[in-house]
Amino acid sequence: MTNPDFIVVTTTHEAEEPARDLAARVVRERLAACAQVYPVDSVYWWDGDVRAEPEYRIDFKTRADLADRLTAYVEQHHSYETPEVVAVPVTGGSAAYLDWVATETAR
Repeated sequence: MTNPDFIVVTTTHEAEEPARDLAARVVRERLAACAQVYPVDSVYWWDGDVRAEPEYRIDFKTRADLADRLTAYVEQHHSYETPEVVAVPVTGGSAAYLDWVATETAR
């Protein structure tokens, strides 16, 4: 069962406190119903070198029609020059949970 109405948007941050702050601001703005913040080890190319850094990943649960607004908000309020903002479609899940996401992101 695919539900194209919902997505999970992911970004990362260099430190826990700014990641938690960004997560809370996005949820307060009703751009996501919830956000999960957790530590990850990232390996990536940057300025011609492979880097390995600890980061904090933020997963936002939201409606697909909020993707552009959420992306713009993250880009505007993020300290990275090029923040990761990736949206992945929800391909299934609890109808009650998805109803909750829709309700909490409604204006």
